[in-house]
Amino acid sequence: VQLQASGGGSVQAGGSLRLSCVVSGVSFDDYNIGWFREAPGKEREGLSCMNSRDGSTYYADSVKGRFTISRDNAKNTVYLQMHSLKPDDTAVYYCNVVVSRNPYWGKGTLVTVSS
Repeated sequence: VQLQASGGGSVQAGGSLRLSCVVSGVSFDDYNIGWFREAPGKEREGLSCMNSRDGSTYYADSVKGRFTISRDNAKNTVYLQMHSLKPDDTAVYYCNVVVSRNPYWGKGTLVTVSS
């Protein structure tokens, strides 16, 4: 199982970015893919997840209303559209899938938001 996150970068507060996570090695349609982030000195935080079967979504309160998760099953890709970015959103962002109770992580992509 491999996950490759991309799309990070440096933006000013109020800006937007779209992260992508390409998943391989599993039947993509069968698994929920989640987004997490880890800021310097903080624990990894779960941000969002989309159910592979019914499309229902979960968002952490810290990103609700600003971030949107979506997936393209034809491309084995999950996206995280981020708007109204704040300096507190600065972190390394990771995508995750759990297969047979084993978590798999991508390498992460760095998002830096300046004030």
